[in-house]
Amino acid sequence: MLNNWIKIFLYQIKNNKFFTLLNATGLSLGIAGLVFAVLYWNNEHAYNAWNPEKDRVFQMSNVLGDGEIWSTNIAPIGRYIKEIPEVEQICYTNNWYGDDILEYNGKKEQLKVLDSQTGFFSFFPFQFISGSIDTALQDNTSIALSQEAAIKLFGTKKMLGKQVKYGGKNLVVRGVYRIQGESSFAPQAVTNLIETRLQNDASQWGNFSYALLLKLKDPSKIDVVKAKIEKLLTEHRSKKNAADEGVTLKEYIKKNGRPKIILEPLSTARLHSVVDGYPEGHGNYQFLLIMAGLSVLILTLSIVNYVNLATANAIKRAKEVGVRKILGASKANIVKQFIFETVIITVFSIVLALVIVELALPYYNDFLNKNLVIHSSQFYLQLIVLFVIVVLVAGFFPAIYVSNFETLKVLKGNFTRSKSGVFLRNGMLIVQFAIASFFITSSYIVYQQVNYISNKDLGLHGEQIMQVEYRTPDTDDTNLIFSRYQTIKQELEKIKGVEAVSAGAFSLGNDDNSSSAFNYKGGTGIQSQNMAVDFELLKMLKVKMATGRELTQNFSSDTIDAVLLNEVAVKMMKEKEPLNKVIDWNDKKFKIVGIVKDFHLSGPQSEIPPMVFFHFKTVNWMAYNLNKIYVKINPEDMQGTIAGIDKYWTTKVNTEYPLSYSFVDKNYARTYETYVKQRNLFSLLNFVVILIALFGLFALASYSIQRKMKEIAIRKTLGAETKVLLTELSKQYVAFCVTGFFIAVLPAWILLDKWLDNFAFRIQISLIPFVVGFALLLFLTLIVVLSRAYMATQVNVLKYLKYE
Repeated sequence: MLNNWIKIFLYQIKNNKFFTLLNATGLSLGIAGLVFAVLYWNNEHAYNAWNPEKDRVFQMSNVLGDGEIWSTNIAPIGRYIKEIPEVEQICYTNNWYGDDILEYNGKKEQLKVLDSQTGFFSFFPFQFISGSIDTALQDNTSIALSQEAAIKLFGTKKMLGKQVKYGGKNLVVRGVYRIQGESSFAPQAVTNLIETRLQNDASQWGNFSYALLLKLKDPSKIDVVKAKIEKLLTEHRSKKNAADEGVTLKEYIKKNGRPKIILEPLSTARLHSVVDGYPEGHGNYQFLLIMAGLSVLILTLSIVNYVNLATANAIKRAKEVGVRKILGASKANIVKQFIFETVIITVFSIVLALVIVELALPYYNDFLNKNLVIHSSQFYLQLIVLFVIVVLVAGFFPAIYVSNFETLKVLKGNFTRSKSGVFLRNGMLIVQFAIASFFITSSYIVYQQVNYISNKDLGLHGEQIMQVEYRTPDTDDTNLIFSRYQTIKQELEKIKGVEAVSAGAFSLGNDDNSSSAFNYKGGTGIQSQNMAVDFELLKMLKVKMATGRELTQNFSSDTIDAVLLNEVAVKMMKEKEPLNKVIDWNDKKFKIVGIVKDFHLSGPQSEIPPMVFFHFKTVNWMAYNLNKIYVKINPEDMQGTIAGIDKYWTTKVNTEYPLSYSFVDKNYARTYETYVKQRNLFSLLNFVVILIALFGLFALASYSIQRKMKEIAIRKTLGAETKVLLTELSKQYVAFCVTGFFIAVLPAWILLDKWLDNFAFRIQISLIPFVVGFALLLFLTLIVVLSRAYMATQVNVLKYLKYE
């Protein structure tokens, strides 16, 4: 029996090459789309899954009002949290990696180094190849290396007990570990140098500089722990601030509110964290759902297309089924045969889909900044489940449909089916139109939004401006830090092609900037970005002044107590005449000498925050944050100028590190790069969806027209014109197209409006995308249907009349 099924299947392929190709291609494209989404889904959900402590480890974040949430914490609170009975252990750590060089016997490697307290490895119990969790960070002279880093520095030599140089210090290697899977912390080296900083900040209740991890004895007690920590912050931080302001605690709380914190479990941190508090970043859960949803839609479209193609082709096999029934084949036997054929096509489609995925995976990894592979037991199990679902859904209906042909009727050439079957096929076609309409419309809206933010005026001009990463000298003398910068500035200005040099304590096109609160007339604190600058930086960036003047070396007060505010900060002050008014900033009084027109700091998709601009000398300690030097370059010989800067930098400034720079305009482009990729993804999927939908439309049109060939022949014999026949044959598909489009309108509008809420600056959805989407879909529908109908009207009518 199996041998006969195979022979029949091969015979059908030979006689229906085109339909078989459409079947396999459409199904493989749908499966490939779902495989891509599954790989991404698995990778994002794999973060911290290996960690046995993931449900007991919580990261603490602070809510500072006005929607401001910081993942950083203050040093003094830790000693009080330790005393909470429900807390088993705490660990201060950085939520970023240092990138200093590690050196051993003259060999240097620049690695991702995490500075943390001794207990870090009890929160992230990596597998230790050498040494142990307990002794790896036993003191501030210890360092633990990842297996990868150890091989880079030592090769296959014994490494425990060896000394490496890091940040001007000699550290002893006391452990080598391997990270078992994706992790929110994945450092190449871990040190215990944070203790000195914590001791220095032990009394600093306003310095939010550390990530803080808590391990609870019982995760269900999280609300109890949260309440106790907030009470501690009120008792110690709020009370201290109230005393500094000369008000009662009650008055202070009434004005500023009670302290609020967020405790988020490590198990959900990757996809559901409200703030980016881990060095490996967080995933985009919304984008993950979009990918999953779109892939399911495409697979649904592919299966519907397969069923349409299978039923359209069934008419050619009706007599085969009738003959087999006369020879004794049962319905069950025929169902099994057709499901068997579906199994073969599905297996082939999955193999073809995996080939597509394997070939496209490098581009997909580049798109997601991932390193995904298709080899894992979890993935193969999911592939088996997918196979079963596709076979059951795609194979069951065509098999039942064919097995129910009435023997005598099909042998006479009468293939008419029930109205319920016709309604089902037409319904599937409407589903295809709805999915295609959703994709076309959504793709257009995404294109409009990305185009809008790509061309939005940033409020500054970053063309030909290099943002150079600068490492300040390891010293506590802020005057020395600024003096060295001035020397570097003078030398850079001598390089041919350099037009201007300045500096800032912030990164353009980045969220990682310093923030402090200022008060005006005793009002609620306004949390603003600290924009420490050197003279001429705003002029270099072509940032405009709304009123007042810029900071300039012509006024001695501009390095003492003068500041600039941006328009957002002034609005929050609620002061109509802000010039020469005085604000309180970190226990200092500053006079406003100018208002800067708003410009985007983090990117055109983000809100513009309030900003306070001052010179580095005005706030001496901001010299520690002088980590960006901005260089304006003449565009005529940019390569030559950059080469000159690189030579000076690597020989005179940072001899151990390569020149690290980016262009300001490219920084901003990177801030919305994810959305550009989403636009490109929609465009690609749009093409795939339209292609699959047209396959199904062609199949069903062929099926429908094939059933009407006798009617067409008779009408042509009676003198019907071709254009009349074309109209009659195509009008039902126009109706299906309209129905499918209107089904897709509301979901597309709702979901895209929700997606647009990600943007602080967004377009408003208009009717244009829907009109364009409908017109394009209708145009493609008419091309396919009319071309197939025209072919039908040109056949020899005698071929279809001779049976009467």
